[in-house]
This record gives sequence, C-alpha cells and structure tokens, in this order.
Amino acid sequence: MRRSLILSGFILALISLPVLAGLAGTIGPAFGYLPALGGHHLTFDHMAALAAEPHLVRSSLVSLAAGLITTGLSLVLTMLFTAGYAGTRMFSRIQHLVSPLLAVPHAAAAFGLAFLIAPSGLAMRLVSPGLTGCTSPPDWLVPQDPFGLTMMAGLVAKEMPFLFLVILSALPQVPLAQTRQVTASLGYGRIRGFLVGTWPLLYRQIRLPVFAVLAYASSVVDVAMILGPDLPPPLPVRIAQWMGDSDLQMRFLASAGALLQLGLTALAMIVWLLAEEAGASILKRMSGSGHRHADDGILRVTACAAMALSATLVFLGLFTLLAWSVAGLWPFPSLLPHSITFKPWMKALPHAMMPIVTTVALAGASAAIALILAVGLLWQDSLRGGRVLPVLLYLPLIVPQLCFIFGLQILGLVLGFEASFSLLLFVHLIFVLPYVVLSLTQPWRAFDRRYEMAAAGLGKSPINILLRIRLPMLTRSCLTAFAVGFAVSAGLYLPTLLIGAGRIVTITTEAVTLSSGGDRRAIGVYALLQAIIPFAGFLIASLVPHLLFRDRRAMRI
Repeated sequence: MRRSLILSGFILALISLPVLAGLAGTIGPAFGYLPALGGHHLTFDHMAALAAEPHLVRSSLVSLAAGLITTGLSLVLTMLFTAGYAGTRMFSRIQHLVSPLLAVPHAAAAFGLAFLIAPSGLAMRLVSPGLTGCTSPPDWLVPQDPFGLTMMAGLVAKEMPFLFLVILSALPQVPLAQTRQVTASLGYGRIRGFLVGTWPLLYRQIRLPVFAVLAYASSVVDVAMILGPDLPPPLPVRIAQWMGDSDLQMRFLASAGALLQLGLTALAMIVWLLAEEAGASILKRMSGSGHRHADDGILRVTACAAMALSATLVFLGLFTLLAWSVAGLWPFPSLLPHSITFKPWMKALPHAMMPIVTTVALAGASAAIALILAVGLLWQDSLRGGRVLPVLLYLPLIVPQLCFIFGLQILGLVLGFEASFSLLLFVHLIFVLPYVVLSLTQPWRAFDRRYEMAAAGLGKSPINILLRIRLPMLTRSCLTAFAVGFAVSAGLYLPTLLIGAGRIVTITTEAVTLSSGGDRRAIGVYALLQAIIPFAGFLIASLVPHLLFRDRRAMRI
C-alpha cells in the first residue's frame, strides 16, 4: 500500500506540479513581476495595456463562442447518432468510417478543410463554371471568415470522431440493451428513449473528455491560425503572436492575455455547467410529460448524415492535400491538375527528414513512457480496490495550454534551462499521459478478474499475474493507448514551439509555419506527412495483435 501511494504521488506530481508552476509563471508577469525582465513590483499596468488592445472583446468572444458552439454541436450530433443507431449495422459502418480520423492531427484536418472550401478549392471547382458561372475564384472570405465559423466547422469535424470513440468506450458500462427494451415497451422512440433512459448514465462516463474538448476548442492556436479570422485573430493566436514578439517587454502583455484566456475558458466551463443543469431539467420534464415521440426517423437520418458528412469532409480534405502535393499546373476552374509532378515531394523530403525523425522520437518516447506509467497507475489503483483516479491527473486537459506552457517557458528561462530534447519530452509527457490513461482505463476495468483469481489460486504473485495474464490479454488495448499517445504528441504545436524555442522542430511546427505562406504544394506535402506519422501508429496497433495472436481467435477479437 505504501509503494502504491508513492507511485501514485509521483505520477500526480509529474503531471500537476508543472501545470501549477506554469500557471504561477504566467500570473506573476501578468501583474508585472518578472525580475529577469526588470519587473520587481506588482502592477496592473499590463492588464490595463491588454484592455486597451484594439478589438480585444471581439477576439475574446470568438474564442469563447468557438469553445461552446464546437463542444455543444459535436456532443449533440454524436449523442443523437448514438441514440438512433447504437447496435445497428449503420452504427458499425459509421464506426469504421470515423475511427481512422482519430489519427488525423487537428492541423492536417484544418489544412485539408481550408483547401477544400477555399474560393479556389475543390468544392468550388466541382460546381464551376457549370452551376455557378464562375471562371475565376469568387471574392469570398472563406476560410478565415470574421465570425470564425470555418474554424468552428473544422473543430466540429475533428471533435465529433473523438467524442464518438469516447462514447464507444463508455457504452459497455451502461445497460443499453436492457434500457432500450424497457423504453421501447413503453412506446418511446429510439432517440427519446435513449435520452430518457441511457443518456444520463452515459454522460457521467464521458463528462471529463467533454470538458477537455471545451478547454481545447476555446484556446486552440494551430487550427485558429489556419482557419480562424485574421482581423482581428482569435485571442489564442494574438497571445501566441505576443509571445513570439522580438520585444521582450511583450512577454508581460502575453502573460496578461494568457490570464484572460484562462478566465474565458473558466467562463465557458461555468456556462457549460449551467447548460448541464438546464439539460437535466429538460430531461426530467421529458420523462414526465408522457410524450413518446415514436416517429423520429427524420432526426435519426439527420444525425447520421451529420456524422457521415463530418468524416467525408476530413477525407476529402486529405484527398485535396494529396492532389495539391503532386499538382503541376492547376488553374481554376479545372477539376483536376493539368499535370502531375513529384517535384514538391522531392524538394520537401530532404528538409523534412530531421523534423520527421524528431517527431517520431518525441512521440514514440513520450507514448511509451506514458503507457508504462499508466499501467503502473491503473495496476496500483486496481490493487486498492479500483478507486476513482484523481482529477489532478487530467489537469493538463482542462487547463488551456497557453495558460501554463508560457509560464513554464518563462520559469525555464529564469532557472537557466535551455531548450533540449529531454525537456521537450518531459513537457510532451504532461499532455500524453492523461490521454493514455483515459484510453486504457475502460478496457482495464472491464477485464475479467476471474483469470487473475485463478492465477492467484495457483500461487502466482501480483506482478507475475500482471506481466503474464493481464497485459498479454490487454495487448490490443495497450497498443491502442500507445497509438493515441503517439498521435497526441505528434500533433502538439504550441508546447513544441515554446519549449523547443525554435531549435527543436517537428513536422507539426513546420506545417503550421507554412500556413502563413502561399505555397499550397509545400503545405500539402507537410500536412500529409503530419497525418501519415500518427496513422502509422494506429496501423501498428491494429496489425501487431493479429500477428501475435493469429492462432488464438479469442485474443484477436
């Protein structure tokens, strides 16, 4: 028990202390205290300077709306689709369509959507000039529309698969079949019966990932840089610009902005909590109203179409990236390039090799370490009776990256830490470990402990049972958790940019940097490389169990 507490305490300290220290490193400069830059006294001058920034309210509202609208729309559509189709063939088909999208980084999906819906994008080429009469790209401010609608659409298309897979992992924990039989016998339609009988139990299982989506969407930087408005940009983008300013005094303004971002994310969570209360009240009225709404076919078809459309948009975006990466001359409104060339790949690959190696090394090392720590944490948790894991473990998911990574960077400079691979690996681990634990928790707790009881009856020690019984039987789940951690690390932009100080470059930082340029062919190459790397991790996670257990049918399921 004592060793268990020591291990759990070590992991919690590993995760929570850097986040809390980073927050302290952000709050101090926001109020003028940063001795390294001459700030020795507390002052509100920097907060006043932030308030005087032009269009600050609009930037803040766009970020707040992005968090709430993205999370709400993604959750509602995923919920309705699950309610209407769980247990059907259509549900399985959409699952197979959506599952690969988890491997696509946010930035790559954003680039694909931008190339797809731009005035000269593939979507416009499909209907021009036949349906539109356009022989030149229309003057539309899409993407980067002033209200951030394109950015929200891109986030919804990417977050719906994540929430769908979270719901899939939580469904075995609720009595879906039994509840559906009861509600159907009472005359309820599939959706209304699901909402009344199953959804309250299911939402408790996925509430933390929902808050993680809310925190991410309200403070995202890379997607906002690619799809968000320019004048003014969303608040996270402006903070990132102040952080990278050559004038070191702008660090004070950036800290004040990060503190404002923390307040915006907290406000979004408060609004969400109020929405939860309102939703619970509505469900209570629905269950007591006596209305059954047995005919919900239109709603079910709409939810299914939304799920399929979100996946199709991402896949079409990736296809557009591929087309541009090998396109020669491709004038508007031609549907296909006039010629195919591999010169963009030949030109980009020599320069991309080092970022690729760095990305794979960072992602592989952080995911492997996170998997070992997650197994240790869950094992000790099961030895203690399967208690609920501490909320502090998930602190990096609900605290915006901007609000503590900048503080960590400042603390690192004050303490004399230089940008290094090991330091960046540690920071990546802070983000990767919670996702790995989330991915592994449900399969771990669903494991049939009768196998362990039988082994214990034969005199095997707990560590022997872990290594020879539980882990081999959870190989697929462990590899999937590793692949999730690998994808999270490979897609990290802001932590890599700030902690790496521009000296450690990954394929993600290179791809997002190219977004400010106009070379679509180079962007297509780097965005595809960014998508291929995490996809390879999921491919390995799928193939290895088939090879290891090809003679054991039950182990391959």
